Amino acid sequence: MALTVSPRPGRFPPEVQPLGGAGVAELKGVSANHFSDRVRGPRIDLTTALSSDDDVLVVGLVAGSGDGGTEEPTLLLVEDFLDDEPADQISAALSALGAKGSVGEITRIPAPQSLPVGVVVAVGLGTEVDDPETIRQAAGNAVRALDGFDRVVSTLSAADLGAAAEGSYLGAYRFDELRSEKSRPSEQPPSAVSLAVPAKSKQAKVELDHALIVADSVAIARDFVNTPPNVLYPAEFAERARILGSKAGLRVEILDDVELAKAGYGGIVGVGQGSSRKPRLVRLTHEAKGAERTVALVGKGITFDTGGISIKPAAGMDHMTSDMGGAAAVIASTIAAARLDVPVTVIATVPMAENMPSSTAQRPGDVLTQYGGTTVEVLNTDAEGRLILADAIVRACEDEPDFLIDTATLTGAQMVALGTRTPGVLGTDDFRDRVAAISQSVGEHGWPMPMPAELRSDLNSRIADLANVTNHRWGGMLSAAMFLREFVAEGLDWAHIDVAGPAFNTGGPWGYTGKGGTGVPVRTIIAVIEDIAGGQ
Repeated sequence: MALTVSPRPGRFPPEVQPLGGAGVAELKGVSANHFSDRVRGPRIDLTTALSSDDDVLVVGLVAGSGDGGTEEPTLLLVEDFLDDEPADQISAALSALGAKGSVGEITRIPAPQSLPVGVVVAVGLGTEVDDPETIRQAAGNAVRALDGFDRVVSTLSAADLGAAAEGSYLGAYRFDELRSEKSRPSEQPPSAVSLAVPAKSKQAKVELDHALIVADSVAIARDFVNTPPNVLYPAEFAERARILGSKAGLRVEILDDVELAKAGYGGIVGVGQGSSRKPRLVRLTHEAKGAERTVALVGKGITFDTGGISIKPAAGMDHMTSDMGGAAAVIASTIAAARLDVPVTVIATVPMAENMPSSTAQRPGDVLTQYGGTTVEVLNTDAEGRLILADAIVRACEDEPDFLIDTATLTGAQMVALGTRTPGVLGTDDFRDRVAAISQSVGEHGWPMPMPAELRSDLNSRIADLANVTNHRWGGMLSAAMFLREFVAEGLDWAHIDVAGPAFNTGGPWGYTGKGGTGVPVRTIIAVIEDIAGGQ
């Protein structure tokens, strides 16, 4: 059946029932309602002075830029926030300890007696203090080093208020929802961060509010990715998207497996047919009054990927809990568009399935019919993301959008080509380059990639319109995008963002990024939507 929910105040109508299922009740504190109400970061506000309630002062330390690094590092401070005497005392103490101000350096000293805080933490900025990402990373580094302190004041806002807010919020992010009390860390991240400003202006408040909506949207995507697959299966994923979307004022539509089969969504049904947890398609709409442009978003929502019959190796398969990172980013970005009241209509089409091997799973050699009629020979069931995306892209194009962005943890080839922190951006040339440039400007580092014409023939099938993979391993990220291009409406500005590595951090924490879900590419998508809204 199709379930449509229009936003309305108060409780949901009685005919709208949660789609949930087995797996939630066994784990305390992970219900859909708890998920939507969870506090994901510290309270962040503005301040013009230190108070006796504050515990720590964070200051930026700019590295010397003289020949051979001979110049002394300097403090980055907000005008008139500290008197000259304590500022000089802090500088002298840092110099005595040999602090250089190099990027990522953290130096902790006792605060001068004239200050009401007990500790000063200096975070190195290097020499590029005009780069917002430097401030974002520094703020994250500082907050991650302050577990056990409750209230923090930061002067990194002197360089970039919005970046300091985003970095502080995301640096404090933790996902401890499934830990019992005995294993929860005894020291928690700060609950409040105050950003120093010369005066509490309206402009500063607007900048802070925007940054917090963006940061919280990134944290929502992180929460989705970090929730384990026995809890976040397609029906539950859809339910959580419904609750979050409805609270943000979005129109929500959910198609279950029966409706998907009836409507001809062969890719989503085919991928999901091997699992007892049936697929869903979620549609979220932010309708901006008087909007002249429409942006379609599509995100891959494979809640767990075993590879199906073409099963993956056991080593690292647990990382496939992140295979819905694209869907998480799209849902979070659409919610952000509503919260920011962006004057662009945004329609998200999010396919959700679990790719499992079983007696009902699709086989290598099967032919399925995608939504819209294209037939695809499935040569490898582990190339399933493109099958569900193809259905969703065709459906998204029926809305006749002006722009289409899809994002997915699509190919291991993305990591081979670009590493684990650099998304690959493909699509129509001008829009691809625009999206990549914006991604770089917000610190998510998207890089434009080609779709060489000679690869297209390798997607020809012996018996169907297309094969879902080529018969070789060369240019896997590129050929996957070429497969998706077959389903994009002619003449539509389109960008595909492959975040196979960047969506999930399997290494140690760095900057404002912890282990697990990163929230990439939420900030890119939000910034592109806002750029489109600005008519640029």
